[in-house]
Amino acid sequence: MSLEEAVTKLTDQFQIVRRTDFRGETTLELALAQIEQACLFAKEKLGFNFLTDLSSVDNFGDEPRFEVVYELYSLDANIHLRLKTRVSEDHLEVPTVAPLWATANWHEREIYDMMGIRFSGHPDLRRILMWEGYPYYPLRKDFPLEGKPSEMPDVAFSQPAPLAGGPFVTLPSPGHIEDREPRARHAEDL
Repeated sequence: MSLEEAVTKLTDQFQIVRRTDFRGETTLELALAQIEQACLFAKEKLGFNFLTDLSSVDNFGDEPRFEVVYELYSLDANIHLRLKTRVSEDHLEVPTVAPLWATANWHEREIYDMMGIRFSGHPDLRRILMWEGYPYYPLRKDFPLEGKPSEMPDVAFSQPAPLAGGPFVTLPSPGHIEDREPRARHAEDL
């Protein structure tokens, strides 16, 4: 099956909000109510047996604010397809696709932890990077770069992390990239 055949079958089966073709990649945007069934159809009928990635985008200032993006791949046909849906800030919930692709389990947990989007029906939706009880979502665009103070000094820093320097901040210089990158510097060189 070719990518165009897969797209045609999805278009015949579901109402596509928008199709985007860019540099050989095809993205189909579907309504939130259809994304779960479209993923099931893509896996069972079209052979997209591998979920390469599952991510989210914060379009701060737009409504609906968030997008959830599914990167699908067919190992048999060697084709990629991107599906996406939009999620309103007022109703931050998307149906889980963890029963379809096991790797979605971790991806959905990371999206929940970093963006606050919940996945209904997820088998174990809990934070994966931040500690339980952390009230913020660090990858949202309204989260300040310097972080926020923590009220849990035994668990995390009690002050925002400085961005002026340190081993994880790239230094501005006309030198080669190897001289600027954090992995090339050592604490004693700072």
